Amino acid sequence: MLDNRKLGELPEINGKLVKSIFRVVFHDRRLQYTEHQQLEGWRWNRPGDRILDIDIPMSVGIIDPRANPTQLNTVEFLWDPAKRTSVFIQVHCISTEFTMRKHGGEKGVPFRVQIDTFKENENGEYTEHLHSASCQIKVFKPKGADRKQKTDREKMEKRTPHEKEKYQPSYETTILTECSPWPEITYVNNSPSPGFNSSHSSFSLGEGNGSPNHQPEPPPPVTDNLLPTTTPQEAQQWLHRNRFSTFTRLFTNFSGADLLKLTRDDVIQICGPADGIRLFNALKGRMVRPRLTIYVCQESLQLREQQQQQQQQQQKHEDGDSNGTFFVYHAIYLEELTAVELTEKIAQLFSISPCQISQIYKQGPTGIHVLISDEMIQNFQ
Repeated sequence: MLDNRKLGELPEINGKLVKSIFRVVFHDRRLQYTEHQQLEGWRWNRPGDRILDIDIPMSVGIIDPRANPTQLNTVEFLWDPAKRTSVFIQVHCISTEFTMRKHGGEKGVPFRVQIDTFKENENGEYTEHLHSASCQIKVFKPKGADRKQKTDREKMEKRTPHEKEKYQPSYETTILTECSPWPEITYVNNSPSPGFNSSHSSFSLGEGNGSPNHQPEPPPPVTDNLLPTTTPQEAQQWLHRNRFSTFTRLFTNFSGADLLKLTRDDVIQICGPADGIRLFNALKGRMVRPRLTIYVCQESLQLREQQQQQQQQQQKHEDGDSNGTFFVYHAIYLEELTAVELTEKIAQLFSISPCQISQIYKQGPTGIHVLISDEMIQNFQ
């Protein structure tokens, strides 16, 4: 990766990092129109695998490489244009996987490696487009690649020197040709890829050589509940986000309503006990219950309510009014079961500082006041 700016060009990126997004896409226009369907088909045939990875140990100078698990053909990273940077990528799909299995289909479809580079804007987000370049590639299995290279060499050797001039010479590194951004400039401006901004909300690549077994999964959003109105395509995305990629093919045509109709036994039978229970709980959107719930009410309110209750009882005897009085309690949910946690939760509930609460007592037998301790909270009913 070389900084090919002219002298004095783009001084705003001097001493700053830029972001590059790598993509493997189809070179043929015909396949570009059906790219989404082609990649989805590949995903279902190869669950858990990625199309593109960065070979971390081989690469030099790349910072914070990331791969979004929902974009199998894309990786991105930061790099310093002033320093030596080299990137080795691994393409895990071969050109013949997207050809019809007919005689002569061994030729395979051409792919394109495209690199879009962005600079940082005022908000610290890498969304301002700097440069785009690409080159055509074909990917074969090792024996097929060796055979193709040998055939190409033999063809070239038979050509005259004049004919050889029409072809590009071989290079030690990949030479990219400048091109338009992928797929167009509006995409770059309006839909910046996640990550590399102040929130750091995107996903990280695992260390090593990018083996599918070591790919991280995205943490599911807190409110990511499946709805009955979810389309089959959205349901597939939900399964990926919630770490059920292995079962996307089984549920290919299932909408949200279809999945939500499954019983616990259905899901266990389809996915096995461990994943089945996990999927059933995820479908039902079950929240983890707190370890202890305590209900509290301010005493001053209680006294006022008691006085009102006495007055209302007297009034009821006089004019037959049957309005009852109720006490307003607040629920406090405890996870750690410690006195410190209880103090903080009570202080938060009544909008005071925890320092203002020196001690907490529980009214015990015969009205005695027992000092609250961690052990006592752990033994609360």
